Amino acid sequence: MELLRLLLLAVLASEPAAAAGAETVGNSSEGLLEFSVGRFRYLELKKPSPEEAILRHISSNVTFLIFQIHSQYQNTTVSFSETLLPNASGTGTDKGLVFILRPEQSICTWHLETSDPEPVQNVAIPLSYSESDPIPGGCNLEFDLDIDSNIYLEYNFFETTIKFAPANLGHARGADAPPCDVKTGQDSRWRLQYDVYQYFLPENDLTEEALLRHLQRMAEVPQVQASALKVVTLTADDKTSVSFSSLRGQGVIYNVIVRDPFLNTSAAYVPAHTYACSFEAGEDNCSSLGRVSTKVFFTLFALLGLFICFFGHRFWKTELFFIGFIFMGFFFYILITRLTPIKYDVRLVLTAIAGSVGGIFLVAAWWRFGILVLCMLCVGLVLGFLVSSVTFFTPLGNLKIFRDDSVFWVTFSCIAILIPVVFMGCLRILNILSCGFIGSYSVVLAVDSYLYTSLSYITLNVLKRVLHVDFRRAFINVPFQTNDFIILAVWGMLAVSGITLQIRRERGQPFFPPHPYKLWKRERERRVTNILDPSYHIPPLRERLYGRLAQIKELFQKEQPAGERTPLLL
Repeated sequence: MELLRLLLLAVLASEPAAAAGAETVGNSSEGLLEFSVGRFRYLELKKPSPEEAILRHISSNVTFLIFQIHSQYQNTTVSFSETLLPNASGTGTDKGLVFILRPEQSICTWHLETSDPEPVQNVAIPLSYSESDPIPGGCNLEFDLDIDSNIYLEYNFFETTIKFAPANLGHARGADAPPCDVKTGQDSRWRLQYDVYQYFLPENDLTEEALLRHLQRMAEVPQVQASALKVVTLTADDKTSVSFSSLRGQGVIYNVIVRDPFLNTSAAYVPAHTYACSFEAGEDNCSSLGRVSTKVFFTLFALLGLFICFFGHRFWKTELFFIGFIFMGFFFYILITRLTPIKYDVRLVLTAIAGSVGGIFLVAAWWRFGILVLCMLCVGLVLGFLVSSVTFFTPLGNLKIFRDDSVFWVTFSCIAILIPVVFMGCLRILNILSCGFIGSYSVVLAVDSYLYTSLSYITLNVLKRVLHVDFRRAFINVPFQTNDFIILAVWGMLAVSGITLQIRRERGQPFFPPHPYKLWKRERERRVTNILDPSYHIPPLRERLYGRLAQIKELFQKEQPAGERTPLLL
């Protein structure tokens, strides 16, 4: 009997595979990686030695399997056979293959290998589904695999886009798959729905162990629904592509669950992850995202902002320089980024110069003209910009209506303008509030240049939308974890402390300093008419400058001979 069983298994192993892996001899093969349905297994792959995975004792009510394997950033190849074919293998960090089972089949194998010279740590799992479950990627027409359950991910600085192939209805073993595009009624794949999920890894944790551990929560349907955030539900009429805001240095896992509302069944695609950065780049990789220029710029900016937070109203001209710096720097950075291809560090230096010019210009405008309403309009608009950015940082920013640029920018501008309009009757309160909130938020931006925090995306999302046209379609979800709660508490504490201190200190004081130019003009006239004033006898500024220049020129002149140098005789 034992010999008969081995012969039967050998015959089954010799049969050609139909778009899937082949059965293999159970206990007689050595060096196989044994897997169990629904159980993760850690493994290490090396370049010269491919491995073969095997799954035994497959239940008869299982009609298809999805075998998936994950690594952090090194590519892994999974294939139905030792010969790598485009329609029967996949290479990447998150790859899977759909295996359609034949009648009476109970053993499956896959071949695993890597072309990376370094050993690759992986986690893999086979998942089973019945004939009533939809088949992820069963109606693939875009990618190489015949049935492709993978999620294809692309990212840049602005957005991360995931794409996947449409699913098909399930079918029994040995039966033909339902046609994909012949009918569009409720008895076809057009009744299927796709739930897109997003899962955030712990902030500032780029370790391989953390990724492989959290990926286990995003493979099966119940765990995905319990652990991840459902972002959007797509129908068969929608395009199978979703965009998200890129979070550089923050690990994010995406997955899609296809549901059959008629049979109340579901199946999960192969999850995909990204950090929106490269681990292998020589410069600006995931481990060293903060550029030196960024750290210097925002550290100096935060020091000035911290001073404004507590003393901005008292030092009015310094605050005006701070506001003018923000105004001019923001618009100048947008201009040179959209119109020129210069490098980031150069753009940052030019932005600092332009911002300084804007700050000096606003101070000079106040000194010469003294138009308080105009200056407070600039201050109020900056505060309104921050308030509007916070508003769209909430789930309100993901509403479909705001994907229209005209609707978004009109609403954004109205909120920004509303702030100075509301506080126009109490300008001192508006100024103190602006000092507290804007000055303290500069500290948040400085912290982000050293340590990731989601709060920096309050304003960064607005900047992305200005610079990148396609960012309007992106979902702007961010993680909110322990670091963010701490930094939010620090931001609130600084803002409240700065506002309270300035309100108490300015009690009983004039609302705003007088017009500087009028004071200077009145003082000059007083000095001219009052001869008893010691300053009356001080020469004018022009004469004093000429005198100083003459003294400096004398230092560089050669001493001239004075004629007879012998003493005169008596």
